[in-house]
Amino acid sequence: MTTTPDDPTTTLPGRPPVVDLATWQAARDELLVREKAHTREGDALAAARRRLPMVEFDGTVEVVGPDGPVPFVDLFQGRDELVVYKHMWYDGAPHQGQCEGCTTTAWHLKDAVYLNARGVSFAILTTGRWDEVASYVEFMGYTQPWYSVRDVDAPVGGSMGYLTCFLRDGDRVFLTYSTTGRGNEPVNGSLSLLDMTPYGRGETWEDNPEGWPEGRSPCWSWRSDADGNATWGPTSRPVPQWTRPGATPVETLGRHGHHH
Repeated sequence: MTTTPDDPTTTLPGRPPVVDLATWQAARDELLVREKAHTREGDALAAARRRLPMVEFDGTVEVVGPDGPVPFVDLFQGRDELVVYKHMWYDGAPHQGQCEGCTTTAWHLKDAVYLNARGVSFAILTTGRWDEVASYVEFMGYTQPWYSVRDVDAPVGGSMGYLTCFLRDGDRVFLTYSTTGRGNEPVNGSLSLLDMTPYGRGETWEDNPEGWPEGRSPCWSWRSDADGNATWGPTSRPVPQWTRPGATPVETLGRHGHHH
């Protein structure tokens, strides 16, 4: 097939070379060898993760949820395992002023039925005051349980931005694993799908061929204005918040205070 000037593909700012299916399959099979090695190394890491020691702590420490203070052990909902995400919080900020990165993680964890089916409970913890947290959760339409761990010591409270795993043995509770930064990425299926596309995440750190679209700062796509333009300016908020029923554009970001 000949490419004519009218062919829209010629307007793309850099694209893979065009080959026949057999040539593509050969290149694809070559990459598959590396992908399988990557998968097996991931399995080996998970096996090592399961062999980590664990730390016992007081499961009666109280966290605050919709029904008031409850002991942390209640978050297991009778199951033996618990995964939590620790969501950063900016005191006094409006909904659009909360953390973009934490929003992406929480948004991708709106439903825990498949965890529950495997005997694992899920909850989101944050350092915000419960009245602010409850309002935010309602605005976002989240249905998974949230709890305030304000002034609660680690490993239940402490630093935010982590995925953390716990094990219960009767009334005894243990910390088994925790990760932060890009260790949170497995939750975000959107990033994994973007990694499969020709133009990837569109971030400057990525290794791209010559002529590819210019990358932007990390996480640029996580915050946009009402028209969907990526921006971290005064008219932006975390991307999923524009999809909430009744969500309207804001004149100012309005973030103040610091997260804890």
